Amino acid sequence: MGDLFDTGSDTEVPAGYRPLADRLRPRTLAEVIGQRQVLGPEAPLTVMLASGALSSLVLWGPPGVGKTTIARLLAHETDLHFVQISAIFTGVPDLRKVFEAAKIRRQNGQGTLLFVDEIHRFNKAQQDGFLPHMEDGTILLVGATTENPSFELNAAVLSRAQVLVLERLGTEDLERLALRAEAELDRALPLDTDARTALLQMADGDGRALLNLIEQVAAWKTDATLDTAALTKRLMKRAAQYDKGGDSHYNLISALHKSVRGSDPDAALYWFARMLEGGEDPRYLARRITRMAVEDIGLADPQAQAVCLQSWQTYERLGSPEGELALAQAVAYLALAPKSNAAYVAYKGARRAAKETGSEPPPKHILNAPTAMMKDQGYGDGYAYDHDAEDGFSGQNYFPDGMDRPQLYQPVERGFERDLKKRLDYFTRLRDKRET
Repeated sequence: MGDLFDTGSDTEVPAGYRPLADRLRPRTLAEVIGQRQVLGPEAPLTVMLASGALSSLVLWGPPGVGKTTIARLLAHETDLHFVQISAIFTGVPDLRKVFEAAKIRRQNGQGTLLFVDEIHRFNKAQQDGFLPHMEDGTILLVGATTENPSFELNAAVLSRAQVLVLERLGTEDLERLALRAEAELDRALPLDTDARTALLQMADGDGRALLNLIEQVAAWKTDATLDTAALTKRLMKRAAQYDKGGDSHYNLISALHKSVRGSDPDAALYWFARMLEGGEDPRYLARRITRMAVEDIGLADPQAQAVCLQSWQTYERLGSPEGELALAQAVAYLALAPKSNAAYVAYKGARRAAKETGSEPPPKHILNAPTAMMKDQGYGDGYAYDHDAEDGFSGQNYFPDGMDRPQLYQPVERGFERDLKKRLDYFTRLRDKRET
């Protein structure tokens, strides 16, 4: 099993065809394109290597941004033996063999950099198995993950490793990679300027995907310069990176929610469309959109909830893809609606007050007294029937005896809540008048 995973620096590359991505693999960290936030002059990896104190790492980022390459180069820079495993294919017996080989290597004076791809796929017990070997120096762990480490990795592992965030490659980075590929191929790609831009966009920030696309384009036997239409006819666009159960899901719904809250219909519709294009369930979006109406618009526009529920019902009747338009209309409506979280804040305040006051009973004057014994106990004694009071308002206290009256609901001067604020102020003045 060890030979399957052990890819030390002495391994010879077999003769024959090598993919372009493999041929262009950087030989030094200085050749890595992008990731200046971890490889720049004052960035973490540069400082660690300069001080000779490389710690265990977790490289977190999307596919195709150099996680494996950086791990290999770190082993080369530090003269550590490089061992690569994948959490998908590695079980506990395999890990034992890897650790035993690393112990023997350490006894012979050589350290081991263990690169674990998809480390988040190991369960808690498997992750805990790394700890003693990290602590005694048997291995220097470098894990790679596309998922948020704070959610997927054990706290014990995270406390012994530094998390470095790798970012998707920007357009300039992808263009540099394309130029490097053309130099390796010794010919320019047969694309005009717009088609070249379209090719970079197809890669969607993934360097490995771009090199695979370039390899396909370079293999076409054509003397003509292709435009965007010809390119897209021959080459399918790469699917957008979106995991309905992962970070992309939560990041995009957060972007949609905050765009609605920020009254930006264009941005809200963009993120809504991004989620649909990624394969998100429109019913999930319908539920979250309705939540936005409740949380961020509230009583500033009570109609907003009805619009969301109607759009949801329309989607259920029409189905996809026609029904998504109703949801899009709801998104635009919410973005342009007056905003208030006053009811939401009041609700949370009421929940806190309820927890703090525990089992305090209501004041006796607002309790019903269906039996003589309850009347004798004072139930209902002194209750003022509001319809009989001046202005239809008694101003009585409805909170538990001895509890300071909280001011929970504070409507804003926007939308329908402007009218509600006038009503609240009116009743506050009457209550003060009754009390005096």
